[in-house]
Amino acid sequence: MNNQSLVFSVSDLTRRIKTHLEGAFKSISVQGELSNCKLHTSGHFYFTLKDEHSQIQGVMWRSRVSGLFFTPEDGMKVIATGNLAVYEVRGVYQIDAVQLKPMGVGELQLAFERLKQKLAAEGLFEASHKKPLPRFPRRIAIVTSPTGAAIRDMVNILGRRFPVAELVLVPVKVQGAGAAPEIASAIRDCNVFGAIDVIIVGRGGGSMEDLWAFNEESVARAIYDSDIPIISAVGHEIDYTIADFVADLRAPTPSAAAELAVPDSAELVEIVRNFHYTCRQLIRDQIAAQRSNIMSLLQSYSFNRPVDMLRQYGQRLDELQRMLGRGVHQEISSSGDALRSLRQRLLSLNPASVLERGYAIVYRGVDVVTDGNRLKAHDRVELKFHDATRPAVIE
Repeated sequence: MNNQSLVFSVSDLTRRIKTHLEGAFKSISVQGELSNCKLHTSGHFYFTLKDEHSQIQGVMWRSRVSGLFFTPEDGMKVIATGNLAVYEVRGVYQIDAVQLKPMGVGELQLAFERLKQKLAAEGLFEASHKKPLPRFPRRIAIVTSPTGAAIRDMVNILGRRFPVAELVLVPVKVQGAGAAPEIASAIRDCNVFGAIDVIIVGRGGGSMEDLWAFNEESVARAIYDSDIPIISAVGHEIDYTIADFVADLRAPTPSAAAELAVPDSAELVEIVRNFHYTCRQLIRDQIAAQRSNIMSLLQSYSFNRPVDMLRQYGQRLDELQRMLGRGVHQEISSSGDALRSLRQRLLSLNPASVLERGYAIVYRGVDVVTDGNRLKAHDRVELKFHDATRPAVIE
């Protein structure tokens, strides 16, 4: 049987092509521009890789998508590494991508600028949305790698500057596959926990690829949605990430973030000492000033006039008491003389005194006889003398 008489079914031909192609093109790398990027609900990532003249379909399965350190977007130039595969149902060949990497810093910078413009247009960078940091935070969450130099520097600085603050380490990956979802999830967990005053999110320096997790949209939106103030502390002073623009405060380094997050306790102690000294001095000055005012008042004519008046009134009272005493004494003496005179007059008018001089009082019954013509012969009377009473009969 010759090839002209050999007839294949579509499935057989596709299967043979699949066998030859997949066997001949294993572990290849293809560079091109991404288009038609689509993350399916299944988690698989579908895309088209193209150049000026041709294009090829590509797929990256869900288990490998989670390993991407960046978010592929249309227009981004990448290198896809994987195997050539044939999708038999449609009879098309495609790249079964094991790895996707941007073709260089330029592509990452392009993705950075695109996302920055997109989020800026949505208002994620607006100053009105940024929350003020607490003056004296009691609990600080640090979202970073537990093994990096950044966490050691921040713990040392925070412990030295403000040892009363409680530090909560939320360990996450800060670069590579899966770093962005971990960082975003850690920020949300801090908000769910709630008892956090400020969050520091960051890591030490590195290349743009190393810092890329902090340029992911998921991290930016987690920072924007946070009710807790967030300090972004990524890389060195010259490094800028999307997280820096969204955060409530951008620190040039993790060490600077630790200094910005808390006050210096030594400075606070010095402020308190100065305040105490100033208050004490002000109180002393006020006491001295008031003492001087009081002494001036005590020595003033107006203040001493009431005392002088009281003394004069006291002296006048003494005079009046003496005058009253003399007047009372004179009155008593005069009244005594009058009383004695009256007494003498009374004594002189006392019938007993008259009787002592030889007189007698004549009684007829109980009546005093004052007129002799009223008596008749044989009337019985009594004669009262000063020392006795005697009966008598009128002749």
